[in-house]
Amino acid sequence: MKHVLPMLLLSVCSSSTIVIAQQKGFSQDQLLRGIPSGVISPVPQVLGWIDDSHVLLNRKVHPDSSVRTVVFDCQTGKETPGSTQMLKQNEAANVRVVYLKADDLYLKDGAQPEQRLTNGTEREINPTLSPDKKFVAFTRANDLYTIDLESKKENRLTSDGSDLILNGYASWVYFEEILGRASRYRSFWWSPDGKRLAYMRMDDTKVPIFPLYNETGTHGSLENTRYPKPGDPNPEVKIGLVSADGGRTIWADFNPSTDQYFGMPYWRPDGQALWVQWMDRGQENLKIYEVSLLDGSKKEVYDERQKTWVDLDDQGSRIRFIDGGKAFIMLSDKDGWENLYLHMPDGKIKNMITNDRFWSTTVIMVDEKKKLVYFTARKENSARTDLYAASLDGKKLQRLSFGDYTHRVDLSPGASYFLTTYSNASSPDRLAIVDSKGKILKELGGGTGVDFGKYDIARSEIIRIKSEDARYDLPIRITWPLNFDPSKQYPVMINIYGGPNAGTVRDGWQLNSLQQWWAKEGLIQVAMDHRASGHFGKEGINYMHRNLGVWELKDWITIVKWLRANGADSTRIGISGFSYGGYMTCMALTAGAGYFTHGLAGGSVTDWQLYDSHYTERFMDTPGENPEGYKKGSVMTHVGNYKGLLRIYHGTMDDNVHMQNSIQLVKRLQESKKHFEFMVYPGGRHGWGGAQSAHSTNENHMFIYKHLLRKEMPQAFMK
Repeated sequence: MKHVLPMLLLSVCSSSTIVIAQQKGFSQDQLLRGIPSGVISPVPQVLGWIDDSHVLLNRKVHPDSSVRTVVFDCQTGKETPGSTQMLKQNEAANVRVVYLKADDLYLKDGAQPEQRLTNGTEREINPTLSPDKKFVAFTRANDLYTIDLESKKENRLTSDGSDLILNGYASWVYFEEILGRASRYRSFWWSPDGKRLAYMRMDDTKVPIFPLYNETGTHGSLENTRYPKPGDPNPEVKIGLVSADGGRTIWADFNPSTDQYFGMPYWRPDGQALWVQWMDRGQENLKIYEVSLLDGSKKEVYDERQKTWVDLDDQGSRIRFIDGGKAFIMLSDKDGWENLYLHMPDGKIKNMITNDRFWSTTVIMVDEKKKLVYFTARKENSARTDLYAASLDGKKLQRLSFGDYTHRVDLSPGASYFLTTYSNASSPDRLAIVDSKGKILKELGGGTGVDFGKYDIARSEIIRIKSEDARYDLPIRITWPLNFDPSKQYPVMINIYGGPNAGTVRDGWQLNSLQQWWAKEGLIQVAMDHRASGHFGKEGINYMHRNLGVWELKDWITIVKWLRANGADSTRIGISGFSYGGYMTCMALTAGAGYFTHGLAGGSVTDWQLYDSHYTERFMDTPGENPEGYKKGSVMTHVGNYKGLLRIYHGTMDDNVHMQNSIQLVKRLQESKKHFEFMVYPGGRHGWGGAQSAHSTNENHMFIYKHLLRKEMPQAFMK
């Protein structure tokens, strides 16, 4: 289950602004149109680096907000007129692209006319150019193909594709949980030299079918998905290696009938071997094998085991080869935090590169000449991101970003400079250019606008609240009502997600009209995170092992107690979320019913036996292994405690969190004679758009007005 944000108002509950004595509030008309343009000065848009010391920017020119493209020279600090044609990727004459049009493939070679590559009834999927741009690979009817772009010859690499056998196209659980949604179901990967493809062959024969009902037409229809639930058989997967122009597939030496998972593979830089991530069904042991291109034989190069679970990498970010493959950098949280380790090519560890309480660690660049690795991470403050440089031998570490800010950085190609867009809850975004030593060379724009001082802007802040067991300082982000009076009580709307390592509290600038609207109406807006949200590393996340739903609620109840003591009306504590957030909203109104009074639960898991195998078992093991954990973590178990008012809403064709979850909860509430609200969105998946999105937003807004603000919603507020 990926982190799905609510689709409506409720993202505003994690917004924030600053407190300064202002002259007047925003008018209703202003907020309906959006925050006036003069309040915040826009940050220049970074278009890209031209070279190591020149960067291309778009600047908005006042008062007409026209855009001016400029080149900033980091060495001189001067700006000159520029054009996007200065960026190499925009040199049309050198660009070769293959794209889909009307379900067929077309080739565009620079300024040459487009050429049609396919012309058939079956749709081509995921066209992907080889690194040398001599071939394009794609799938068609679950078989893998290539086309030689010089001869236009089509090569069929597999021939057994069917509804159950998927070559180069991922089964649902691999798409959603292992390869990631960004894969768009693609499960094939080019070698660096463009001579071979690695691909996954998935056999869905034993995976149970889950039917989704489509209400359209006279008789309706069913959409059947192969969807494994906890304890069910998973797809059987084989790893194949095949030449770009076809021929025999070499199969990696794994038994496909073993209960196992394979993560995204890595090609060795020289293209002469494939590294495969392997994991047991229990997800406690990660191994990485080097697979031979000649016969598929394998040798182990890495082995990691944890008592709880190990996350599979779906971003291609776990391993970074250096020195042409003579060493590699490994990212691991095996010590409770995300640190970097330097390994020799045979897998033996040479040294730790970092050894601190880092989280959300992302390698940006490795400077092999200077033996430095540049990375972003959260360490100084778990709600902020910084840029660091560390020596590969682990002896030197430098924080390059500055101040008490969250930084979004863009490093120059040679790492001589970086741009940072930085802010915190009380300071608007600004853009600065910084050198490799961390010295600010020049501010390039952003901050408060000329009209900022004219308006009363709601106060927002990051607060830390001690957990009940005193082990953690739990972060919340709170936006107070305008003219907040601590002697009065106010309704609260809490926006949450709540899943493992899926925190939402960040110390960065946010300002939007909806947030200011609710502040003007007198609503306290809160985002809050628990001990397993990522602020406290894997050490904190491990609390969720075999315990989904338990610690989140314990920590959030602690936060609600604090809110009650600091201006919150205990009879109007609202909570809202979608997906995992919907699950936790349902838990709040049942298991936590003495503290939460109103809930908006969208696309909710209500019983972990109803979600998919890979995500659920990672944290909960199987129902047979952990029956008590599944019972405690089920909303159904706590329905008897339900009070207050819960609004449940779900898309009827949600192929991620099936509407079955909400339907089973609805039945249990009915059997318990409980009052609640329920809305379905016909044809809606795990989210919906268009008129249905507007309807959903309006209905949730009306819920807040009626039950939390206790007044009529203005007609002008309708979407």
